[in-house]
Amino acid sequence: MATKIAEPEIDYPCSDGKPVAESDIHRDILLKVVERLRARYAGRTDAYASGNLLVYYVQGDPRKSLAPDAFVAFGVPNHFRETYKTWEEGAYPSAVFEFTSRTTRREDLVTKFKIYQDIWKVQEYFLFDPREDYLDPPLQGFRLVRGKFVPVPSIDGAMQCETLGINLSRDGEYFVMTDSITGREVLTDEEQAEVDSRREAAAAKREAAAAKREAAAAKREAAAAKREAVAAKREAADARNDATAERTARVQAEAETAKLEAELAALRNSKTSD
Repeated sequence: MATKIAEPEIDYPCSDGKPVAESDIHRDILLKVVERLRARYAGRTDAYASGNLLVYYVQGDPRKSLAPDAFVAFGVPNHFRETYKTWEEGAYPSAVFEFTSRTTRREDLVTKFKIYQDIWKVQEYFLFDPREDYLDPPLQGFRLVRGKFVPVPSIDGAMQCETLGINLSRDGEYFVMTDSITGREVLTDEEQAEVDSRREAAAAKREAAAAKREAAAAKREAAAAKREAVAAKREAADARNDATAERTARVQAEAETAKLEAELAALRNSKTSD
């Protein structure tokens, strides 16, 4: 009886020996985008966000792999992996991001483009050149329509990733993602906490300034009321003085009148006696 020889186990390495990114700015963008996407889907058990991770897409052929700078896959468990094997996961990434540099330009626009379109059938593919050296415009997007990538419309340099429900734009060299509904930037929990803290501090500062302005206004109003009270008191005193003077003048006038009447009466009596 012939002995069945087991096929050798195929090794799918977790590293291709290539650097994470060509420059500091490319590395920073890659890491930030991956962490922010992970935070966005942290509460879901059926969505997985990662980046710079080898994705093997042909069983039995470890040469068939790509490592997108960032990607999101749906319908797969949300846990850490050393590699991503599409035949085990049962799904390809739905959205892919590449941060283009001198050494990756051709691969991003030709090799990966074709694989993402024809084999992976990625729903949306976005490329960003932070230094504007290799892509024009520096932010480009493609959406799969009837099996072919078509450009994603850009409005003032920004575009929407419908698959993830986010808007994409740039701020100088940095890649910005905002929620399509709320308009809030997609951030990690730590970044969001820092933003909230700064926002609360700014609000507290504004409230303190408003309270200070209100206190100053109240002080001005109190001073005005005090001046009005002093003026009213002065007017009352003037009125009392005027009344007293009027009474005095009236008494004097009455006394003068009485005196004149007495003198007239005396003159009449004197004439009568004569």
